[in-house]
Amino acid sequence: MGIVNTTPDSFSDGGRCLAAGAAIDHALKLVEAGADILDVGGESTRPGAQPVPVDEEIGRVLPVVEALVRRGLVVSVDTRKPEVMQAALSAGAAMINDVSALRAPTALETLAASQAAVCLMHMRGEPGSMQVAPAYDNVMEEVTGFLQERIALCEAAGIDRARLVVDPGFGFGKRLEHNLMLLARLSQIVGLGVPVLVGMSRKSMLGSLTGRTVLAREFAGVAAHLAAVLRGARIVRVHDVSAMRDALAVWNALEEV
Repeated sequence: MGIVNTTPDSFSDGGRCLAAGAAIDHALKLVEAGADILDVGGESTRPGAQPVPVDEEIGRVLPVVEALVRRGLVVSVDTRKPEVMQAALSAGAAMINDVSALRAPTALETLAASQAAVCLMHMRGEPGSMQVAPAYDNVMEEVTGFLQERIALCEAAGIDRARLVVDPGFGFGKRLEHNLMLLARLSQIVGLGVPVLVGMSRKSMLGSLTGRTVLAREFAGVAAHLAAVLRGARIVRVHDVSAMRDALAVWNALEEV
């Protein structure tokens, strides 16, 4: 999954693809590099980020989604607003990637009325404050339990289990030790029985481990995502698609021997 941020304030590439034309060009380059899914987002959810009005988010995302869908590409939309979800689904988005796991009013109903896939992510708190002293009694039990509950609620709302993906939410209301525990024991989340998506690309956990600046965390990101694949992750959400595809090509060749 390649990342396409149509935002001015995303933590690593804010403003780079704010214009629709630039976002479309970037998305097409990600496809050339080997992306299978394009994840388009119009609201930053980095730590400390502020909400974006619905109309503004739709205005950022919709022209990009429409252009990519016309080219026959698989598009995911990263949003937590039901109105944006509906606009994206009407434009042909194949997936909704929701950091709040469809907790907004009418979000469950919006997805239930579609045939799209949905990624349910765990986040403690809200982006604006989630990294202010996050704490858990048992991070594995709490994250796994939350995702299990959201899966059950989706099924009860009429969303078929085959359409569901889960994400433990690395960096979303979690300290380094929480992130490392989730990665080390990711197989517990895989045990929920739906595909697991992971996204650690360029995040501060990698900076804490390596001392590298945001744009110099490519190698750490490849290592982290390969560790997740080893533990059963099925989708990796990354900025540096070429590097990840090459690493997975080697990995898959070994798996086939």
